[in-house]
Amino acid sequence: QVQLVESGGGLVQAGGSLRLSCEAASTGRTFSRFGMGWFRLAPGKGREPVATVSWNGVSPYYSDSVMGRFTISRDNIKNTVYLQMNKLKSEDTAVYYCARTTLLNPTIATMREAWSDWGQGTQVTVSS
Repeated sequence: QVQLVESGGGLVQAGGSLRLSCEAASTGRTFSRFGMGWFRLAPGKGREPVATVSWNGVSPYYSDSVMGRFTISRDNIKNTVYLQMNKLKSEDTAVYYCARTTLLNPTIATMREAWSDWGQGTQVTVSS
């Protein structure tokens, strides 16, 4: 079994920045052999993929709405994936979830069912 724990959410003004972290517990398969992603759930909307990153951290993908503002990265020694969020907008307000997949190179288009493990989420609120 695995536990994903997000942290770093909070309340910021529009134009500000936050850095989210997601730490994974060890499993039979090492952290480095999983693709990782960030999703968000905003009021009145469905779960939206935000960013994904390959097992080795060299292939990030982003939704159009965050392109150029958010950066996903990972540290396979610390078993942690990060989401740096800059130039935040009110529409970025949501609960942000990290997720894990056995796919080595997930993308924004990766099927929902491929994401087998989810964290509990961390709230990000952007005031305008």
